[in-house]
Amino acid sequence: MMITTGTRDFWYATLALALGSLMIFANVHMTQPLLPQLAATFELTPLQASWSLTATLSMLGLSLLIYGPLSDAWGRKNLMSISLLGAVFTTLAISQVETYSSLLILRGLQGLFLGGLPAIAIAYMGDEFERHAVLVAVGLYISANSLGGVTGRLVSGFVGEHYDWQVVFLVLGSASFILVLLFIWLLPSSKHFQAQPLHPRSVVSDIKNHLRNPLLLTAYLIGGLNMLVFLTQYSYITFVLADAPYHLSTHALGMLFLTYLTGSLASAGSGRAALWLSQPLCMILGILLLITGSLFTLLAPLPMIVSGFLISSFGFFLTHSTLSSWVSQHALTARASASSLYLVFYYLGASLGSFYLEPFWQWAGWPGVVSASLLVFAITLSAAVWLSFRPNERVQKSFLANA
Repeated sequence: MMITTGTRDFWYATLALALGSLMIFANVHMTQPLLPQLAATFELTPLQASWSLTATLSMLGLSLLIYGPLSDAWGRKNLMSISLLGAVFTTLAISQVETYSSLLILRGLQGLFLGGLPAIAIAYMGDEFERHAVLVAVGLYISANSLGGVTGRLVSGFVGEHYDWQVVFLVLGSASFILVLLFIWLLPSSKHFQAQPLHPRSVVSDIKNHLRNPLLLTAYLIGGLNMLVFLTQYSYITFVLADAPYHLSTHALGMLFLTYLTGSLASAGSGRAALWLSQPLCMILGILLLITGSLFTLLAPLPMIVSGFLISSFGFFLTHSTLSSWVSQHALTARASASSLYLVFYYLGASLGSFYLEPFWQWAGWPGVVSASLLVFAITLSAAVWLSFRPNERVQKSFLANA
């Protein structure tokens, strides 16, 4: 029997995946409040300091191409558990390094391990949960993504204010180990998983089929481009707020990421919103909020900048959680690799954000960053509008006819 909403297995599984997600994204984003500190300690430019985040995100994104097919062949829970443990030990190892090059190497390795759960979690839900339960669980799971990002940044900002940056990794690594043990204990074993033979040709074929599916490809592009801008805005705003006239401390910069909490609310409610509105309309609403929030940050008072990020976070995670569910529902085969491919676009977009926004930052500072952001949001908004006017059945039949 499939897991239904409100049952004990539903809450155990959802809680386990949410705790794993919190751990993953706390580790991914932990260096963001430390960027000005890392730049000062190692004499780096803002772009070079951001590599501590880029290294993790890029390797995480690439690892998803591996974990998705492996989980289709080998199963879900064990692979997620092993990858989480690997991430914990890598985080603890980073606490012992003293050079920036060593930090970057281990952050890349950390990214490889951190990709396991994001690549597999939604596929696990698709295997074990009935459709309505998937919509609810995906929203709760993704709300934990944003909570993890908030937690990692808050802990990083607070600890980094009083201790060396290495201590941040030691504290978060120890806490992560506890979360992984809870994940292993709570998550029910798969009951409906059906293994598929692992053949490299079939893996490549699945990826090609996903990319040829216009409904999936459009979702991939929307998610990747939105993430390219949204996450990197936070990196550049830390340099704005650490400088005159704000002069915020590392702890205060970490507090900025409390704005992610509106994203948690949006993610948690996205499943229910999709029952009232179509999913493309939820995407359109989210992107319009991203545009509105970005414009708010152009206003100089600090409360207006914070308000802008509160609005943007809500809009981003509403769109992201809707896209994640969309991909799971519209993948015709190999659901795990379809979800993984979405996240490949998502995290590669995040890793490339600094390279895209840096010229605009050099040209006009924060207004340049916002201008570049609006260009990207115009593209993703157009793509979401296309989805809203595209009959899904006709698109799928056209794809199947040409497959």
